[in-house]
Amino acid sequence: MKIKNDQNYEERASYSWSEDSVRLIITASNVAKSIYFYIQEAGYFKTSDSYFTERKNLNSFLIVYTISGQGYLKYQGCNYYLTAGQCFYINCTEHHYYETAGNSDWEFLWIHFNGSSALGYYEEFVKNGFKTVQVQDTFFMESTLRRILALNQKRNASTEVLTSNLITNILTELLVQTITFDAQTIFMPSYIKNVLKDIDQNFKSPLSLDELASRHGVSKFHLSKEFKKYTGTTVNEYIIANRLSYAKELLKYSNDSVNEIAYKVGMNHVSHFINLFKNRENTTPLAYRKEWQI
Repeated sequence: MKIKNDQNYEERASYSWSEDSVRLIITASNVAKSIYFYIQEAGYFKTSDSYFTERKNLNSFLIVYTISGQGYLKYQGCNYYLTAGQCFYINCTEHHYYETAGNSDWEFLWIHFNGSSALGYYEEFVKNGFKTVQVQDTFFMESTLRRILALNQKRNASTEVLTSNLITNILTELLVQTITFDAQTIFMPSYIKNVLKDIDQNFKSPLSLDELASRHGVSKFHLSKEFKKYTGTTVNEYIIANRLSYAKELLKYSNDSVNEIAYKVGMNHVSHFINLFKNRENTTPLAYRKEWQI
């Protein structure tokens, strides 16, 4: 059993895997660390029943995909069993423990990775709660992870950018599958649909959470919580998105002044409109018009 305790990083592990198992430890370039997703470690393991890993406070994200056998994961206080075609995607700064389950071998592919967008992708993945994933396209998942291994066993000038692309493809697949799962299992209540329709039709007029809650017969606290749950955004952010989209349309296709556009999109204070536009779009309304107007 190996034990590591380096400042805040802690790890205990029993490295019980077959001779044909593969473990790569990669040092990424500064360019990769600044702009790409990059591999820290990657591998293929066929583990015996004594295998386990327990760690926390590791600045890394981990994807493990089960090929055969059975594994066990403990994460965020919950227990998960992993069979062929299942994977998990975790933030290794949090305490986690995984091991071979039962008496059979556990065969899996895995990547430790990071990147400037890694935390954002993970937060999007878990925004409705952590879950393991029953992979729909198992050929894609296994072949992509094996491709990452192959690329990094014979590295060249294109390895890092190609690896980043493959990691992005895996994360996209996991996010799409999670969104599809949530859409299938969470039925959006009719009053949320009605609020969405109300905002779409009336965002040019003054709107508030209080007013929308009153119109649709729910408390503002309940509406605020449930709207975020079912749409992934807040009521206020949804209103703002509608207003800014219409403002950009007017900036591009009309000759209205910025002051006129502010009022047309439902904002009575032009200075607030300009500041909001600049904050969300990283440019001013007039600069946007100059760049985009035909």
